Amino acid sequence: MSRLANHRFLKMNGLGNEITVLDLRGTSLRVSPAEARAIAADPRSHFDQLMVLHDPQTPGADAFMRIYNTDGSESGSCGNGTRCVAWAMLADPTMCKSNGDTLTLETKAGLLPVERVSDVVFTVDMGAPRLAWNEIPLRDPFPHTTAIDFRFDVPGLPTLANPAAVSMGNPHILFWVSDAYAYDLPKIGPQIETDPQFPERANISLAQVVDREHIVLRVWERGAGLTRACGSAACASLVAAVRNDLTGRKATVSLPGGDLVIAWRESDGHVLMTGPTELEHEGIFEPSLFAGAA
Repeated sequence: MSRLANHRFLKMNGLGNEITVLDLRGTSLRVSPAEARAIAADPRSHFDQLMVLHDPQTPGADAFMRIYNTDGSESGSCGNGTRCVAWAMLADPTMCKSNGDTLTLETKAGLLPVERVSDVVFTVDMGAPRLAWNEIPLRDPFPHTTAIDFRFDVPGLPTLANPAAVSMGNPHILFWVSDAYAYDLPKIGPQIETDPQFPERANISLAQVVDREHIVLRVWERGAGLTRACGSAACASLVAAVRNDLTGRKATVSLPGGDLVIAWRESDGHVLMTGPTELEHEGIFEPSLFAGAA
C-alpha cells in the first residue's frame, strides 16, 4: 500500500487552474509519477498541478515545493499553485509558523517570495526570466529569442510563426495572434509542445495584445493540457510583449479563468504576479486510490 494513503490534501484553484496541495514536511515521503497520476485521476483530488511540500533545503525558506503535472512529470514553476500554497500555509497555523503576510517558497527553479495582499489575493515574485536559447532551452542556438525561426501551418488560419521564447523556470513559446480563440489549441498544442525544437517540451501560448496594458492569453500546458489559467505563462507573455515593444512593463493578462496582474520590475528584472486563490475542499487519500501505483 502507498505510504500516501490517508494523507490529508487540499483541493484549491487559482483562476480555475486546478491545484492540489499535499504537505509532506517532516517526512521522508516522495510522490512517484505513478502516484501523481493516480491522484490526478481521482475526481476529488484531480489537478492541473500537484504542489507537494517538503522540508526547505535553503535557510530562510518556509518549504520546498515539488510540482507535478497530470502525466506525472515535474515542472519547475507554477505561479497559480504557489499562490494556493501561500494561502494554505498562512491560513492554517499547523502548516506555517509565520504570523505575518510573507513567505519564501523554494522550487528547483529557485526561491519565490510571496506576499499576502488580502485574504485571498497574493503576489508572487517569480524571479527573473531566462532568455538565452540554452536556458529556455531550445534545440537551435537562436541569438535572439524575441522571435525565433519557427512556424506551424494551420489550415484556413494565419500561420503561427516567429514566436517568442521565454523560461520562467519552465519553457514557454508564445505566438502573437489577432484572436487567441480562433485556433483549436487542444489540437495544435500537443503537436507544437513535442516538436524537436523544444528538447524539454514547452508550454504553448496564443497571445492577443489588446492594448499596451492588456493581453488575452490561452495556454496549452506541457504535461497537463489546455488550462483555464497558467501563471508562469502570463508572466512569460508580459516579458515577451515588453521585449517586442507591444506593452508596458505592467499589464493585465486575461485567461479563460480570469485576470492576473503582471509586472516586470525594472530595478532587478524580477516578474511579479498578483492574483486570487480559492479553497474548494479538503480530503484524505483513500488507500484504494493507489492500488495500481506501487
